[in-house]
Amino acid sequence: MDSAPEAEDEPEAEDATEADASEEAATEDSTAEDADTAEAPEEADAAPDASMASVLPDVGADWPFYGGDAAATRFSPLDQITAENVGELEQAFVFRTGDMPSEAADGKYAAETTPLKLGNDLLLCSAKNILISIDGATGEENWRFDPGVPDEAIPYSASCRGVTAYTNPEAAEGDICATRVIEGTLDAKLVAVDAATGAPCEDFGENGTVDLWQDIGERVPGWYAVTAPPVVVNGVLITGAQVKDGQAEDAPSGVIRGYDVLTGEFQWAWDLANPDNSDGPAEGEVYTRGTPNMWTAAVGDEELDMVYLPMGNSSVDYYGSNRTEAENEFATSLVALNAATGEVEWSFQTVRHDVWDYDLGSQSTLIDYQGTPAIILPSKQGDIYILDRATGEPLTPVDEVEAPSLGEIEPDFISETQPVSAWHTLRMEPLEERDAWGFTPIDQLWCRIQFRRANYDGYLTPPSSDQPWIQYPGYNGGSDWGSVAVDPERGLIIANYNDVPNYNRLVPRDEVTSVPINEQQAGEGSAGAEGAADPQAGSPYGINVNAGWRNEYTGMPCVRPPYGGIRAIDIETGETVWDRPLGTARRNGPFGIPSYMPFNIGTPNNGGAVITAGGLVFIGAATDNLIRAIDIETGETVWSDVLPAGGQANPITYEIDGRQYVMIAATGHHFMETPIGDYMVAYALPE
Repeated sequence: MDSAPEAEDEPEAEDATEADASEEAATEDSTAEDADTAEAPEEADAAPDASMASVLPDVGADWPFYGGDAAATRFSPLDQITAENVGELEQAFVFRTGDMPSEAADGKYAAETTPLKLGNDLLLCSAKNILISIDGATGEENWRFDPGVPDEAIPYSASCRGVTAYTNPEAAEGDICATRVIEGTLDAKLVAVDAATGAPCEDFGENGTVDLWQDIGERVPGWYAVTAPPVVVNGVLITGAQVKDGQAEDAPSGVIRGYDVLTGEFQWAWDLANPDNSDGPAEGEVYTRGTPNMWTAAVGDEELDMVYLPMGNSSVDYYGSNRTEAENEFATSLVALNAATGEVEWSFQTVRHDVWDYDLGSQSTLIDYQGTPAIILPSKQGDIYILDRATGEPLTPVDEVEAPSLGEIEPDFISETQPVSAWHTLRMEPLEERDAWGFTPIDQLWCRIQFRRANYDGYLTPPSSDQPWIQYPGYNGGSDWGSVAVDPERGLIIANYNDVPNYNRLVPRDEVTSVPINEQQAGEGSAGAEGAADPQAGSPYGINVNAGWRNEYTGMPCVRPPYGGIRAIDIETGETVWDRPLGTARRNGPFGIPSYMPFNIGTPNNGGAVITAGGLVFIGAATDNLIRAIDIETGETVWSDVLPAGGQANPITYEIDGRQYVMIAATGHHFMETPIGDYMVAYALPE
């Protein structure tokens, strides 16, 4: 048996019980006071309609966008906390949202929340879309608005990754909804409330709500949901939606839609299979069913008037012979639309004819690359691309590699070649039988036998039915929804990543026992991890996914650690500056028993990082329930603390009255098997 990785010098987290955390915030509703607002910056240049141009606040004291700034860099110029004093960090306050799973929702919570910070207030959503404002210095609740999302609306997870704030440039101070907070909900609505009071913006849609089920088709709770914040580009509010994976070929559309951010009035639709639906489908018709969707967060460029969409794949993820030409063109692609019209400007595809569920999960990042306005595109395959954001042309090398055909299913086809980044990839070398791993010779032998039984011919081994196939990396990345963080001052990309395979098999139709969500009885649902026993109705095969290729007896992955890491990449050269395993073994062990060992083995992770000008990277994400600070120059962990629940979320940093805070949602994650909670935990240096 291979020996475990050696422990890295990591500061011991302060003692804390994981089911318990000090609560310093009131949870009762309180009368809201007018929210403090940041200084109004200049309007964006060259906006198509100056009256509707977004007010883009500066990042620093505030965290006004899901990705920190409008470019989604997740970088803050704050520098009060440094590698020299970070060891003095202490909890400033803990706020609890009160949103915990009911019995019906147990096993489905994964809030993944990133708050915004405007003025003195933090603005956030809970797992089931309760909008909340709290004082950023004390954790006192200002207001809350509950849109009343039912448990039955939860798709795979109850998630609300964030909200969007928009300030009307023509509003007078004190006007209702002068600044509004907008979210998409699990029951497929856009909800807008006043940032100062939490009252619905009555001029938006119908009393503050826009129904996204419009023109989608059969309303099946849990099949169509919004889990990511919409984006505003020059006054147009743009959103996609999550379509629950693996259910049926005849599934809700992946249509992207734009709305007036002030009125909620429909502006345009991009139905990729039917461009004639740009003004909405004809009466009695719906948007094209089963098309690729965008479930994650987009980013916009107001000067170019473009929005950049990381697209998923068609509704049947692992079989593609019935896909249309348009589906094959845009699936698993970064697509740039004109934000005013919804027309396609360009697209860049990362996988051709994707039958591996390698949908793009990461929000892209806008940068200046060697004098060219550019966009960084991370992928689940681990490849990182830098593209000209005006044209989509690669600014870094892209190679074509021959794709394997072992196990290919007829009449489905596999593209003969696939693009890969020759600039940088997080993807490791192909697996070998000797990589099969276990705690004892017995479970290691079991994994070796499973390896021999499977089809595996390296990266992009095609799906097979006669025997399982190994997909490496698995559908969790590479990079996922936590995306990357970019330090423009040091010229570094910080990318956390997963490094585990999936062990999959296409299941012939006559062996499929599960039914799609629209045919399920009350209380019936899919089993286990996403993709486990999914029916893929309408195709010849269902799919069974063993996410992380776990030993069915010990519950541990069948490959040796590390299972995840964090890496610094030089933006100019694409070279690795440092690379470290991310996550200790303290919460991991065979049979679900925590080992409590401090070894930095590198665990699977979900969530992303924030970089500060003080030279620190703050990140949770790993399954050890720690938040840690990493020295960006060396990759050394210089501080950590135990969270009261799993830290599968992107942290933020902000400043109030000259004091810098770091905050993370400790809300846990059912798929990552971390404790579920409802905590917002803020840290600061002693006053």
